Amino acid sequence: MADPVVDPGVSFRRDLSEWRIALVAWRLLVLQAADPVVGAGMAEHSTYQAHPWRRVEHTLGSGRRLFYQDGEALRREVARLDRAHKRIRGTAPDGRAYDAEDAATRAWVLLTLFECVVAMRRLGGDPYDAGQLEAAYQEFTGSVAAFGLPEGELPRSAAELPAYFARAARERLELTEAARYLLEDMLRGAPRPRRLWFLGDAGWRVLRAVVARAITALTVADLPPAVRERFGLVRTRRAALLSWLLHRGAGAVVPLLPDRLRYRSPGQGGAPSRWRPPRRDARGSRVDRFFREVLDQTGDGFLTVHDLRAMAHNVCWQLELDEAAEARVYQAFDGWWEQLRAAMDANGDGKVSREEFVAATVAGCDRDPAYLEQGLLPALRAVFTAADTDGSGFLEADEYRAVFGGPRVHPAELSHGFRQLDVDGDGRITVEEFLHGFTEFFTARADSTPGTQLLGRA
Repeated sequence: MADPVVDPGVSFRRDLSEWRIALVAWRLLVLQAADPVVGAGMAEHSTYQAHPWRRVEHTLGSGRRLFYQDGEALRREVARLDRAHKRIRGTAPDGRAYDAEDAATRAWVLLTLFECVVAMRRLGGDPYDAGQLEAAYQEFTGSVAAFGLPEGELPRSAAELPAYFARAARERLELTEAARYLLEDMLRGAPRPRRLWFLGDAGWRVLRAVVARAITALTVADLPPAVRERFGLVRTRRAALLSWLLHRGAGAVVPLLPDRLRYRSPGQGGAPSRWRPPRRDARGSRVDRFFREVLDQTGDGFLTVHDLRAMAHNVCWQLELDEAAEARVYQAFDGWWEQLRAAMDANGDGKVSREEFVAATVAGCDRDPAYLEQGLLPALRAVFTAADTDGSGFLEADEYRAVFGGPRVHPAELSHGFRQLDVDGDGRITVEEFLHGFTEFFTARADSTPGTQLLGRA
């Protein structure tokens, strides 16, 4: 897809990549969650309550991939979003049906991203003029055309946007439970971001209290007046002053920074750069996580035959298998242990450390394309066969939950893992999809491959 011709003095893509977009990120989430369909989907399928910072980063990261990369990357991102949203449908507690593939909902989510960039510029004291706004909107619509939205779902020009948002505020938006939680409660209990590890729990609790009040006040102050009126929210003078200071300060300082500090990705200060940083090989961290969260059943930092048999026991217990079916599962896991022992237990003590497992697994996959077939995949075939209780040749969602669910697994993460395996989105998993997903988990170097998210988003 060719990029649209835009005013060289303005770039929606470039503005979306500025670090000051963080000032309107929470505003963006609230606007999106105020759509009843989005709010219902977040309540049922999202992990935003447990992982708020990840939710913000995924939203902004998806925006970068949609509007900054080339046509092929754009198509991949649209396909990824289609896969993710295909299974987000159901009935909300109030009885209303919701479906994330609803065209009006998708248009709203996309347009709020555009509107928040416009608001960022306006609040920062450097608003688009009429011509720049139209050019930015044409650039935006050129990218979102890849979604194939029906004619008329998006306003034809930027001049029609105010009427669109006013109508949405009047007729569509609600202070949903998700939107209310984002505004009032989420930040007060948010976990410490990984980058602030040095604060410790006590330091984070103090900072969190301050940050929660500031972001809530800033978000309410920055919401469109029609939305505040709809929700009965009041923009206090103190919140208005905070908004002015933060946005005007960022608007004055950020544009003076060099591009490497002003933008969130290399080359985003102007035309798309051909340079790309080398991809980090993420296999080691994923395999390490698999060891800690799945394999090390005893939690002692080592893998033994007892860990593998505990996994087999858990599968059999969950499914209430008969003796013959249990024997097949245990035999497959014993075979997996023998492969691991022969390849990794160098001193013959019957134990494999986490470091040994990670290094040997990554090296084995590099050395031999059939490495996983020597132990892991036969065990997974046995799990699939056991879980397929009706003998249909497919795993339905309830069969998948019976094996992989548990008290430590958030339902939304469980649903996410199922969707990653269900490549064709038909609501059931074939044995080929099942094995392919786990193969991707262990062999894909980048975390963008669907199968790498089987344990949830890292």
